[in-house]
Order: sequence, then structure tokens, then C-alpha cells
Amino acid sequence: MPDSHIVDKLRSGCVIPAHPLALQSDNRIDERHQKALTRYYLAAGAACLAVGVHTTQFAIHEPKIGLYRPVLELAIETARQFSDEAHNEPIMIAGIVGDTKQAMKEAHLARELGYHIGLLSLTALKGKSIDELIDHSRRVAEVIPIMGFYLQQTISKMTLPAEFWYKFVTIPNVLAIKIAPFNRYQTLDVLEAVAHSGRADEIALYTGNDDNIIVDLLTRHVFNVNGRQVSLRIAGGLLGQWACWTKKAVEHLARIKAICENNGPVPNDLLTLAGQLTLANKAIFDADNQFRGCISGISYVLKRQGLLREIKTLDPNEQLSDGQAESIDRIIRDYPHLTDDDFVKENLDEWLSS
Repeated sequence: MPDSHIVDKLRSGCVIPAHPLALQSDNRIDERHQKALTRYYLAAGAACLAVGVHTTQFAIHEPKIGLYRPVLELAIETARQFSDEAHNEPIMIAGIVGDTKQAMKEAHLARELGYHIGLLSLTALKGKSIDELIDHSRRVAEVIPIMGFYLQQTISKMTLPAEFWYKFVTIPNVLAIKIAPFNRYQTLDVLEAVAHSGRADEIALYTGNDDNIIVDLLTRHVFNVNGRQVSLRIAGGLLGQWACWTKKAVEHLARIKAICENNGPVPNDLLTLAGQLTLANKAIFDADNQFRGCISGISYVLKRQGLLREIKTLDPNEQLSDGQAESIDRIIRDYPHLTDDDFVKENLDEWLSS
């Protein structure tokens, strides 16, 4: 179990960018820009970083690629150096994938490197029974505290039913859940399981629904559990969308938390912002093409800002779709208040300095 201040910070609600991968043309890490991204997120106010996740490109987990350890090492070393200089220690989350043998190996490595939590993807176990998925999760959780992960079906090719979540939340070392099915019914499956678990105050809930960020964070969910009401809120987000325009994400979450803490009314302009952010996500995530250009869309925004040198993916199928760049350009032109271009411009040279 991480230190209590780490757990408290996680439960209080954080902006967690899903850290992208900066690559050179030969598929080696572009260390200068990779470190600049880490510094950008921490300077923007993100209290946590998620590394080795979908946005970092799942291909880094393949042994023949050999980038999982170096990417995790570079991120935590950079974060430690940066936090020592001016910021509090961030929560470090490592993406963990694969069958049980691989997942255990990655969990041990993440713990060895100093990561606090493992974000557990179950995609490699597609077709396994619920009990097999739970056994896998329990074994990984014995190595490192875990954050559950409901990855959308378009990418994962699997559905995690309510029965799975009712069993998953009983695993003692589950600290959090990233809810990212991009589906209201499946989102409620997770929330209802947590409400019935008796652990509503222990398990931190994070939205991964990039298509519904603001509304997820604003909504107070109330469930009837054995004749009593159990109230839940999604505390923060672990999002690919927050891998760009992160300074704005921090501002949005701070405003939402203040509203929720004061039980205040939801201003209409915040609901308007919710729709505009989802419109931006549609372009960046390439929703019209089954999210094929999701990673490249994020990279395109970061390249425009100078935080990446080029758009490069390990999987040649993960490219910008036809017209996607133009759609992103139009969003930036029409909704400039969504961006943090000025913040990046002011600090970019410092982040790239070493």
C-alpha cells in the first residue's frame, strides 16, 4: 500500500494525463521531447502521471520492441527531478498488460522502479471467464496496488459485465478504477458495484470517458443499497484527452471540485464547455473512424505546440485519418479557449532545455 498521502491525494481527485510516447524516426525514444512532456504535465498542475498506457502505445510492452522499462524509467526519473526542484511528488501509475505471467513481470518492474499503482488492462485475457479475470487481477494486486480499467470495447474487443465488477471491488489492494467504456450503461455498472461494495470511501473513481469528461466529474450518483442511500462522485480523470491542453484540464477540475464541495448549482457555461470539449475529442480521437487515429491525434496537437518533434507510432495502422488534421485545426481555430497554447509557448524552451 502506498503512503497515506499518496492514497489521500488519489482519492481527492487529480488530473492524470495518459503520457504519450515521443519517438525518433528510427523508433528510438526522443528523450528530449519525452522529458519535456513530463515536465509540461507537472508544471501544468497534474498531480499524477500514467505511463505505459494506451496513449503511450501498447506496443512498448512487446519484448521485441523493448521500450517498456526505458519509458517507465525515464518518466519517473524526470518526474522525481522536476518535483525535487519545485513541485510535490506526483503519483506514478504504470500501465500493466498481458497474460498473468507478463502482467506479474510488469508489476514487479513497476514496483521496483518506484511506481505507486498499476493500471491493469485485461485485454489480453479476452475470452477468459470472470473467475479467471478476477484471479489474474488478484495476483497482480498482490504485487502492486492496482487501478481497475474498463477500456472501451472498440479498442479492447471485450465487455466487462456487472458481475465482474462486483467481484473485482472485493480485492483488497484495488485503490481506484478508471471507468472508460464510453458507454453510460457500462459506466453505471462500475459505479453500482462500488456503491454496493461497502468501499465507496476507499476506491477512488476516475473517468476515462474522454467523450463525457465534464459531465462525469459534475454528476453526483446516488444508489439505493439495502434501504440506504450511497452517494458517489467521480473524483478525477485519467485521460488521453488530458495529454494535451493539460493546463486547462487542471483549471476545469479545480472549478468543478469547488462547485461539488460547496454543493453549488452547475453554471450553464460549464455544460456548454462540456459539449465543446466532447466536440474537440471527436476530432482528436478520430471518433468517426473507430478511434483509429486517437494516438496520432493527440500527438498532432502536441506537435503543433512544439512538445513533440514528429508524429510517430510503433504500429503503422495508428495514423492520422484522412481529414483528421484539418478537423483538429478547425477545432483549435473555432474554440481557442480549450487550448493552453500560451502556457506552452511561455515555458517550452525551459522544458526542452536538457
